[in-house]
Amino acid sequence: MKRFLPAIIFVLALLWLASSWLPPKPAADDVDLASFGKIPVLVGGRIKPLDTVARNSLLIIHGKQTVPLANGKEIGGMQWLTDVLFNAPVADECPVFVIQNAEVLGLFGWEQSDRKYFSFTELSPFLKQIDEQGEQSDKLQSVQRSAYQNAIFNLRNALILYQRLKNSVQPEGAENFAAELASFESALPAAGKAARQRETGESFDQAKLDGVTQLIPRYQKLAEMAYVLVVPRPQPQGDWHSIGESLVESIGRGEIDPAAKMYAQIGDAYRANNRSLFKQHVDLLADALAKEQASATKRTSFEFLFNQVDPFTHSMVLYVLAFLLACGSWLGWNRPLNRSAFYLLLLTLAVHTFGLVSRMYLQERPPVTNLYSSAIFIGWGAVIVSLILERIFRDGIGAACAGAIGFITLIIAHHLAGSGDTLEMLQAVLDTNIWLATHVVAITTGYSAMFLAGMLAMIYIVRGVFTRSLKKETADSLTRMTYGVVCFATLFSFVGTVLGGIWADQSWGRFWGWDPKENGAVLIVLWCAIILHARWGGFIRQRGLMIMAIFGNVVTSFSWFGVNMLGVGLHSYGFMQKAFPWLVGFIVSQLALMAVAAAMPLERWRSFRTSTSAPRQKDQPRDLKFIPPRPAVETMSE
Repeated sequence: MKRFLPAIIFVLALLWLASSWLPPKPAADDVDLASFGKIPVLVGGRIKPLDTVARNSLLIIHGKQTVPLANGKEIGGMQWLTDVLFNAPVADECPVFVIQNAEVLGLFGWEQSDRKYFSFTELSPFLKQIDEQGEQSDKLQSVQRSAYQNAIFNLRNALILYQRLKNSVQPEGAENFAAELASFESALPAAGKAARQRETGESFDQAKLDGVTQLIPRYQKLAEMAYVLVVPRPQPQGDWHSIGESLVESIGRGEIDPAAKMYAQIGDAYRANNRSLFKQHVDLLADALAKEQASATKRTSFEFLFNQVDPFTHSMVLYVLAFLLACGSWLGWNRPLNRSAFYLLLLTLAVHTFGLVSRMYLQERPPVTNLYSSAIFIGWGAVIVSLILERIFRDGIGAACAGAIGFITLIIAHHLAGSGDTLEMLQAVLDTNIWLATHVVAITTGYSAMFLAGMLAMIYIVRGVFTRSLKKETADSLTRMTYGVVCFATLFSFVGTVLGGIWADQSWGRFWGWDPKENGAVLIVLWCAIILHARWGGFIRQRGLMIMAIFGNVVTSFSWFGVNMLGVGLHSYGFMQKAFPWLVGFIVSQLALMAVAAAMPLERWRSFRTSTSAPRQKDQPRDLKFIPPRPAVETMSE
């Protein structure tokens, strides 16, 4: 059993991952939403599938990608979005809007309860109040808003997004939109003739002209409200516009764009619950777009697969399992559990890499473009270095670090994704030249190494203080690993900081401006230098190195997130108020662990505590004075 355990765990994990690649099959009584979800549209300057629009919109409005219904069932993002686009009365009854603030509930005269999700129908009587209060909050900086102001501001934005979605492909309340467009198109030639006759002063049929002009305000409002641009313009323009814009422009052309008519037919078929007709019109639209926008269709089909596979969520689960296997190897079954953890981490790293490379393909950019992608990349880099250490030392420590850091960074990324599309277009200041790509990759690699060094130090202190498992060989291995990783972090942090200065010189006209983010990068470099010089000078040994490495977590987390939360400088674009308590909690936990390690005498650490009644084990040190045969830097100890 022990011999085959790694293979069994690996095969089971592989089968679980393979199941996510199977295409979703609609139930017998459901329409084919998967095909509709692959249709490309333009939102936020990026072409993406409707499936991504559904997931991101629901995440912004609801905080989740599924909606619970009153009957206890749940519907996915595409079901919800299709209702919003084509069947607004049904969507209006879905409890998707989050309200947890007591003052916001009091504004509506509602009492606070365990319920936190409300429907558009329930909020409709209070839209004017929400808009007024939210507009006042919008005038304030995010750091100046109270909890109530943040809550009402977010609710107002969610309602605006929802109403824009409802008016993206058809006017809200439209019943037979395909027939309306057919009537509109048939009236265009006569209306155009009447308009020309009026311009030349000839007699004209006012009724024929009115039949078209009366619909223009309706379609102009549709153009103003649209959130999703669904109609591609023919080449050479190649850009996209909304159905409302397309209908207004059709007056001059004398005909309606085929894509607009197809969306109307899809909507009518959906409301009629005609599954075959819905599928037929979706396939026709997909084929037409594939001919006009071949590259966009190919990319959005891949993004649909990427959404379905969800590599980062699967990676999180596997990282946790690998971490537990690595920790279990310290308690028993050392070799089989350690090998199981290592092979599982290789598989997880492959999935993590697939997600990272897929994002690069979809965005056509380097791996790091925002805070979300930085978390993905930092975890990826730390896992690779951890696996290298595990391959060298084979003691389970590298595997445990890989599992822990991989999971933690992906959890951070998961929460950073709450604002919507993580593949959004780059800000102008970031979309410049090659120096940005090299700078962010190098500096985030330095972040990865610093967090890995801190994790190794945490393992050293936790195992030393609270368990008897920190033997001399393990302590020496942890010391060598931490020292080597700090050297690695020093190199990449320094190179990344210099490359950032070069980029700043080309983008902003100055190499250094004492921006908070720049200062944070320098803090990491300086702290790495302080650790190394203290080690080389003999001021610290094993315990001192580990305490200083843990403080490196504090410095790195502040440089990564903290400087953004100051709300000043050229790098304040990544501010996230919700992350502030978590950052403070993390820093406090690191300081507490440092205090325990520094304040508790070594003889009180469980791994170094001796019993007067029992003989000392051969591999149990009397203290931490592990003096090497020669004064090699990496084995200097306390």
